Amino acid sequence: MSFSSIAFVAAESEAATAALARLCRLYPHVSPDEAEVIVALGGDGFMLETLHRFRVRRVPIYGMNRGSVGFLMNSYNEANLQQRLDRAQPVVLNPLKMRARTADGGLSEALAMNEVSLLRQTRQAAKLRIRVDGKVRLDELVCDGVLISTPAGSTAYNLSAHGPILPLGAGINALTPISAFRPRRWRGALLPQSARVLFEILEADKRPVSAVADYTEVRDVVEVEVRQDPDTDLELLFDPEHNLEERILAEQFMP
Repeated sequence: MSFSSIAFVAAESEAATAALARLCRLYPHVSPDEAEVIVALGGDGFMLETLHRFRVRRVPIYGMNRGSVGFLMNSYNEANLQQRLDRAQPVVLNPLKMRARTADGGLSEALAMNEVSLLRQTRQAAKLRIRVDGKVRLDELVCDGVLISTPAGSTAYNLSAHGPILPLGAGINALTPISAFRPRRWRGALLPQSARVLFEILEADKRPVSAVADYTEVRDVVEVEVRQDPDTDLELLFDPEHNLEERILAEQFMP
């Protein structure tokens, strides 16, 4: 593919803003509202912000790492940017959609590229009931929390919670407990991406829980529904030698 107009956006860090200034001097650029491709400078967190910010435009995002881990980013190099963009490989991702109902009757919706997580708000463990496509699969989970991860997010919080790494084309999401106390031996589940998962918070007054979709937090939830959003396509671009599928595969063999 070939792009005739490029926009640059950057995180607020010193490394990212310095890179932004240099690239703007080196390459013709337009505003993000006019661009055919957006180059995001920062880390994984900033990439998530950029995907959310421009999701309505459905413009491809090419990230260059000016953060720490940079799992969703390409390596930073100021040379031959147009050629890199022209040969970049697209990955289309469908986010999770979270619908959270709060104790005061409020309803909040948010999208998540990585995961939707439910977390206890106080010193007391959370108590949750889990339904999948309307059927109770776990009547009571006592835990610090639980999360649903996409394949793209499976190497993030999901992995640190001992969840599985998921190949992009597997067609599944990971349901992973966070410090489960009861049942002790439950290690989570793999669910088809079409599954509708409903979390009911038990004893919500005594054991308050918050729900987080990427960086959007809703506190004091009493019920949270999570399903994949097939109507929202988010396109990331990767250098062929560092494509996302290869990164996910390589993570499974890391020492």
